[in-house]
Amino acid sequence: MDEQQGEDRRQVDLTRIGPRRYKATNGRGGVLPIGSGDDPDFTPVELLLAAIAGCSAIDVDLITGRRATAESFDVEASAGKVRDENGNHLTGIRVTFDVVFPEGVDGDEARAVLPRSLAQTRDRLCTVSRTVALGEPVDFELKG
Repeated sequence: MDEQQGEDRRQVDLTRIGPRRYKATNGRGGVLPIGSGDDPDFTPVELLLAAIAGCSAIDVDLITGRRATAESFDVEASAGKVRDENGNHLTGIRVTFDVVFPEGVDGDEARAVLPRSLAQTRDRLCTVSRTVALGEPVDFELKG
């Protein structure tokens, strides 16, 4: 969909702050350092995994949280990085949830909707994982 069709555009600006180090800034003023793996900053691949985990966690937490607040809520995103005839890419992307709800009726209701909430975030809600799964092309261009 293009802007003429009502697309809700998102933007992040990236500025070099040192050798192989950058800072991403969003429109709300949030700043996130990005590195190449030679420093403690997140690498772009780690950010992609964090984005998938974060996007799906928000969905699942929202759905289950209507029934009960989780006592603990942890998500792990992992993948293998390979280089093959398709170039560099990730394979076997996996998102694992470890969520504990309180005992009682509310906790039981939250546990009951947990599998459905995982399916909903995977199949239609999480913009990040849906974009990866659908394989949207990325255009690169020079400004000016």
